[in-house]
Amino acid sequence: MISLWLIIFLIFAGQTLGSLVGLIKKPSKTILHGSLAFAASMMILISFFQLIPEGLEHAPAYLIILSFFAGIGMMYPVDKLVPHINPEMGKKEKPSIKRTTTMLVIGIALHNIPEGLAIGIGFALAPHLGIIIALGIAMQDVPENIATIVPLYAVTKKKAKSFFITTGTILFELLGFILGYFTLKDMPLSILGASLALAGGFMVYISVEELIPSANIRKYPKICIISMILGAICVGLTSLI
Repeated sequence: MISLWLIIFLIFAGQTLGSLVGLIKKPSKTILHGSLAFAASMMILISFFQLIPEGLEHAPAYLIILSFFAGIGMMYPVDKLVPHINPEMGKKEKPSIKRTTTMLVIGIALHNIPEGLAIGIGFALAPHLGIIIALGIAMQDVPENIATIVPLYAVTKKKAKSFFITTGTILFELLGFILGYFTLKDMPLSILGASLALAGGFMVYISVEELIPSANIRKYPKICIISMILGAICVGLTSLI
């Protein structure tokens, strides 16, 4: 029960913290881009060093490989509907900000569902695995919501409205978690193992297609490389849980 409440806390914490930070004080570019690189590093390493190895213990290798690429394939159409996170978005003309921000909020709500599914899948197999996945996703939710709420507030001019719109997308992640956990908790171990690889595909796609490009590593190489190393260290520490 403690693990369940911790996961629910993490689902709410990342997006809520990001929204608050974005409203109170927009962080510097180095911190924002560095946090995106940090989150990408965590999510990729969690996928390859925890989800996939755990999946291989319960399902044959061919099923793990197929499930991993199926996760990537499933994220592709979602990606077509979701504008990429762009910390520079607030510099655009106002009409463009309004349209892009609306699309971004809708898109984040949509891709919060597979993120919640990933958490639910991990929790269905082992509570500690669900916590690790939830931690990695919470880390990427912070810069994601900062990059969303800053231009949203520029459009609405209302802090409370902007906050409730962005944090409202948490419900979609919670829905994904509930669906992932309750549909898979009684499944055979081979299905759970394959589902972990599927979740890994979700997380790798999000990191490679969204977080890493938005981190703009070529423009901020030092902070991004340091952040990615710190992300790797955090994943290493979570393996001790």
